[in-house]
Amino acid sequence: MLVSAKEMLAKARDGKYAVGQFNINNLEWTKSVLLTAEELKSPVILGVSEGAGKYMTGFKTVSAMVKAMIEELNITVPVALHLDHGSYEGCYKCIEAGFSSIMFDGSHYSIEENVEKTRELIKACAEKGISLEAEVGSIGGEEDGVVGLGECADPAECKMIADLGVTMLAAGIGNIHGKYPENWPGLRFDVLESIKEAVGDMPLVLHGGTGIPEDMIKKAISLGVAKINVNTECQLSFAEATRKYIEAGKDLEGKGFDPRKLLAPGAEAIKQTVKEKMELFGSVGKA
Repeated sequence: MLVSAKEMLAKARDGKYAVGQFNINNLEWTKSVLLTAEELKSPVILGVSEGAGKYMTGFKTVSAMVKAMIEELNITVPVALHLDHGSYEGCYKCIEAGFSSIMFDGSHYSIEENVEKTRELIKACAEKGISLEAEVGSIGGEEDGVVGLGECADPAECKMIADLGVTMLAAGIGNIHGKYPENWPGLRFDVLESIKEAVGDMPLVLHGGTGIPEDMIKKAISLGVAKINVNTECQLSFAEATRKYIEAGKDLEGKGFDPRKLLAPGAEAIKQTVKEKMELFGSVGKA
């Protein structure tokens, strides 16, 4: 059974740990994340970008797959199915498809339009018991064609969005999607502290969790971050394990390439990545 992210993030905020959001792209990735969460007794958020949703033939397919997998694998830990960086239209599609959580990325709109659209989505989510994440200040890098330069959020604008009643807030503090460049100056903790002061108990979200040093991750959690997104690191570990399998020349003869064997090393690599992140975030045993 899918749950809203509201309760798990409130517990994480109060317990000074973070729940990991791990983006999924297919059945194997989903299975790996769910089995690892169950093994470690950690709550987990499955992130789905609009691009990934389209790749998997649509949000209804994703929702049905995840719900069936939770049942068939006897998953007992809290699991939220979350739209990542959703458009206004995409949010409504996921609400109808049975997602338990959504993110509306209105950071590229004016703050006035961001507020207006967020307010409308809050009403729609409240009717279904769905958690809602909003964003202020774009996260650097590219996400489904939307490019952000990594602008830091304005604490006053963060308060405007938080006061609407969203469940959680993603605020740009110098973090980016994808790999961090060597000259990356690091997270702006002064901005994070100002945002925390402005929004009070609102659980905060850190996007771009791949490549951020461990000490920065832990400091961000101590300052109110209760959800951390990881995608690129899973992609890299999956790709590297698959590459090694292919280069080893296994399963090339006889019955030919068995896709289940081909994807197995990547799936195991994702399990290890998820395990390492859950341990770093402090969510192990918190289900």
